[in-house]
Order: sequence, then structure tokens, then C-alpha cells
Amino acid sequence: MLTPLDIQNKEFSRSIRGYKETEVDSFLDEITVDYEKLYKENIELKDKISVLNERIEHYKNIEKTLQNTLVVAQNTAEEVSHNARKEAELIIKEAEENARKIIEDAHNEVVKIQKKYEEIRKELLVFKTRFKTLLNSQLETVDMFFNEIDAK
Repeated sequence: MLTPLDIQNKEFSRSIRGYKETEVDSFLDEITVDYEKLYKENIELKDKISVLNERIEHYKNIEKTLQNTLVVAQNTAEEVSHNARKEAELIIKEAEENARKIIEDAHNEVVKIQKKYEEIRKELLVFKTRFKTLLNSQLETVDMFFNEIDAK
């Protein structure tokens, strides 16, 4: 995977009709900044997912603990066991709902990042097309200029 440093350190070979070095450097600087932001966001989101997965594990451990407590409670009076079972079920449902919400939030965040990535990619394609058009028109202008000189 490319890193922002890879983009920043990329060097191109030179040719007679090559791109302007300052424009290429400027564009690479812009790409590096945007890519670095995305790179950092990606790392942050991976960290968030890790934290959320730890929370899910925590809730699963709570669920297991509650189930064990339920078994012990069943050995006691039936009324106490019945109340403990209801309470455990409520806590488990709440833990599952919280876990689902956390996963859904993380999924929505990933979708947002993917949309953002697609927007940036589209903007890059538009820029590329415009830049090519500009270069082609400049080449045509230069050709017309030299054709006029040759015609004289």
C-alpha cells in the first residue's frame, strides 16, 4: 500500500516535452496531503473497530457470566430463579442491542469513508481529464504557431 511518504518522494524521469516540474510537485503535494488525511482516518477507524470489537467481547463475557449466574440462581428458590432469569434476559438483550448499535455505527462510518474516497477519486478523474484537455489545447497552439512559422 502506498504511504504519503511514497507519494511525496516519487520522482519522475524528465523528457523534452515533459510536465512542468513545479506543477507535478504541487499536485503531488496536494495528493500527499489528501492521502495522508485518508491514511490517518483509516488508521483511526481501524482503531475504533478494534475498540468496538473489544467492547463486543466484553459484552459476550458479561453474557457468559450472566448465564452462569442464572444456573446458580436456579438452584435457589423458584421465585428468585424466575426473577434472576428475567433480569439476565433484559441485560443480555440490552448488551446485544448495544453491540448491534456499535457495529452499525462502525459500518456507517466505513460507508461514509468509502463515499468520501469515491468522491475524491471522481474529483481526481475530473482533474485528470481537464488537465489532459489543457495540455492537448496547448500542444495544438504550439503546433499552429510552428506551422505559421514554417509557412512564412
